[in-house]
Amino acid sequence: MPSCRPPAWSTIIWWTVSVTGKWQNLPGTPELDRDQGNPAPPLWKMAGTGESTKRRTRLNLARRLQRFFNIEPEPVSRAEKLVSTLGGITGIFLVAAVSHVFTGAEGAVLIVPSMGASAVLLFAVPHGRLSQPWALIGGHVFSAFVGVTCQQLVPEPFLAAGLAVGLAIGLMHVMGCIHPPGGATALAAVIGGPAIHELGYGYVLAPILINTVIIFSVAILFNYLFPWRRYPVSLMRFTDSPPKGRTETAPAIEREHIEQALADLDLIVDFTTEDLQRLFTLAMEHAERQRLTPEQIRLGHYYTNGKHGAEWSVRQIIDEERRGDPAREMVIYRVVEGPGQGMADSCTRAEFANWAAREVFPNAPD
Repeated sequence: MPSCRPPAWSTIIWWTVSVTGKWQNLPGTPELDRDQGNPAPPLWKMAGTGESTKRRTRLNLARRLQRFFNIEPEPVSRAEKLVSTLGGITGIFLVAAVSHVFTGAEGAVLIVPSMGASAVLLFAVPHGRLSQPWALIGGHVFSAFVGVTCQQLVPEPFLAAGLAVGLAIGLMHVMGCIHPPGGATALAAVIGGPAIHELGYGYVLAPILINTVIIFSVAILFNYLFPWRRYPVSLMRFTDSPPKGRTETAPAIEREHIEQALADLDLIVDFTTEDLQRLFTLAMEHAERQRLTPEQIRLGHYYTNGKHGAEWSVRQIIDEERRGDPAREMVIYRVVEGPGQGMADSCTRAEFANWAAREVFPNAPD
């Protein structure tokens, strides 16, 4: 008669997965699988089915690898991906043609890669900080200058290559124009061969500056055809969404909210979802620390709720009650700007402090 006891090896495997993985459930107490939202089977039941144990182990390994390599689906539409592809084709075709005219076929092959890296940023991440005009132009020009200098002053090619890229990074940091493809531009000045070396500092102007201006111009014209991805980002016109209800306390921003917002935006950004969530959390913490207290609400002063668009409001305290407990004292305020302008109302000093984001000051008369 077969034993009902699960095999020892299977028990050990599942216990290891349970302790080191996400499913730390005890025998007979199924918990939720945090990735799928489904109840995880009891330990004894999983241990008794070798095939299920193997499948769970493979899934756990796959999830670990996914987290380690930060593999995330891009929340952009097929149309956005197609637009990025067409932009890269157009920009690099023109850059390659100009590079060939100035440096010949060999030089063109070596120069185009750095511009190809820029094309990825300009046409796939047009609103990224590393894609903006100063980063693009300054990153390539300063890096080209550093690369030529290292090639001429350092006879050892390996050392010159390392210095060119490292010093280019440092100079881009100092000038505030970090652009990753600039490292390739500096490196090409050192290892580009005679066709590049003969140009000397002319390499900075032609082909680098000319190529940069060409791809910059193509990025402006091409992205302008699509209102949601106009480049540079200063050409974008952002508008506030209409209010969809008001709450006293802002809701917590979860990972799925950010993923949905990125999908609505239909653009690739430089941040990971975790970075954005952490950024929003820190911003909310800073805002909470700067919240006004009832003691800071004073007679005759002006306060705003700090919101944007149709919800922007400014109120002035026109009368107050003093009885020793600031939180329970009543204040009378007048709406100076925003919905209900000109109206007066009253509330406790604590309620007003909870509404107010900061104090504002009226413009001085001319």
